[in-house]
Amino acid sequence: MTAALPLDLPQEQLDALQAAYASPPRAYHNFQHVQEVLRHYHDVAAGPGWRQPAEVGLAVLYHDAIYEAGRRDNETRSAELAVTHIARWWPTAGIDARRVMDLIELTARHGSLQPADVDDEAALFLDCDMAILGAEPALFDAYDRGITAEYRGQVPAWLFKLNRRRFLKALLARPRIYLSDFFHQRYDTQARRNLRRAVTEKR
Repeated sequence: MTAALPLDLPQEQLDALQAAYASPPRAYHNFQHVQEVLRHYHDVAAGPGWRQPAEVGLAVLYHDAIYEAGRRDNETRSAELAVTHIARWWPTAGIDARRVMDLIELTARHGSLQPADVDDEAALFLDCDMAILGAEPALFDAYDRGITAEYRGQVPAWLFKLNRRRFLKALLARPRIYLSDFFHQRYDTQARRNLRRAVTEKR
């Protein structure tokens, strides 16, 4: 089932956004990933709710719009694209473009933030993006394979495996994988099962 977009985007904007996600071709950070994050965005909307639903929605839509495996400026470039598109297609809508930019740039710090480092809404947004960790095993495994595929040819396989395992182990060692209570209660147990399996099984 396709998740509804949080805003009624002009077709030209939607086309430009989907084109961004299609280049370069991606095994995980594609528009299907955006649809999954949107599903969690709607779960939050139906639960604790969003104070700035438009801004968070745009951050969801654009957070991986620019993605090249191994680059350190993907989040900044994605945030800049979001701001450019807001200025072009939503100039009089009262969108807080700075907030959209800040949320997107926070995704560069996944795994290093504590709940006290961000406000409640940013915590929920970041957890939407990380909800895949608590997915059913088959979906988690597909995500893990997708990340591996994206880095193939970009960094040596041994280095990717080392860094990937280090990242997953660090997540598992944290007292809280999710920053918000909403996601912690829903997904922490399954996320820990998935992560333990990922760092102990030979892949």
